[in-house]
Amino acid sequence: MLKVHLGSLMFALIFGLTFMFSKVVLAEITPMALIAYRFLWAILGMETLRRFRIITIRFDKRFIKPIFYVVLFQPILYFLFEIYGLNLIASAEAGMMIALIPVFVAIFSALILNERPTKAQVFFIGLSVSGILLIQLADLQGGNLLGFGLMLLAVMSASAFNIASRSASKVLNPAEITYFMMLTGAITFNLFYLVQLTIENRLADYLLNLTLPTVVFPLLYLGLVASIGGFFLVNFALKHLPAHVSSIYANLATVVSLIAGAIVLGEVLGLNQYIGSVMILIGVYGTVYYGRKKSNEVINGRL
Repeated sequence: MLKVHLGSLMFALIFGLTFMFSKVVLAEITPMALIAYRFLWAILGMETLRRFRIITIRFDKRFIKPIFYVVLFQPILYFLFEIYGLNLIASAEAGMMIALIPVFVAIFSALILNERPTKAQVFFIGLSVSGILLIQLADLQGGNLLGFGLMLLAVMSASAFNIASRSASKVLNPAEITYFMMLTGAITFNLFYLVQLTIENRLADYLLNLTLPTVVFPLLYLGLVASIGGFFLVNFALKHLPAHVSSIYANLATVVSLIAGAIVLGEVLGLNQYIGSVMILIGVYGTVYYGRKKSNEVINGRL
């Protein structure tokens, strides 16, 4: 199980940096363009891996139903809400909102998957979320309500994705789930973007944007590292961990986004954000610790 938790730490680090890179790209292109290019790079990367037989993808009509719910919530709904929300609020604030995912995942997993967190885990999940609320309290006073509303919808979509991926992992492996996510995202968002450019008589911008270094290099990270690597690690974690345990690692992405936003983008952090970050870290540790303790108790009880 150690490699599962290490993989979860890695996806938290990877996703924590996506807000910063997205913010850089959004200074040059539209949100829809960002999503379209990101998934274009991602599916090209995944298809390259498939062609060289580094990964094996099974195409079977039995997978349509389980994968449908996965791709509906992630990437389609999540990215639509996230990118437009991110365009309205600061990188650090967006990262804070994402930390609410474990709360909804814990509720959804209990109701749908019957994976119930222990009382200790509920406490530490609550502690982590309290850290978010402490951070958010000051920022909401001058924040953009529409932006926060869109990010909340993104949180709901991501939570539903955790449940859908956990369920789909019973019949598909992590690489297959990731491949179909990238394929759906590439087709959907590139179609949307090309229609938008055609209506605005700017079709030439599709290739022109890819000549900008400030667009291409961040997109390489977002498309190849975050979309392929990050989502593979998420799906890998969801195959082996209860959804509420895997999702708590998303809170570490909040801490990473705060640090990246402060160091690279010059976003100012206050005392409440430092204290809130410590609360997040303790909450993540406690949730994982008591999750492993519960698993050991179950194993020992069976023995």
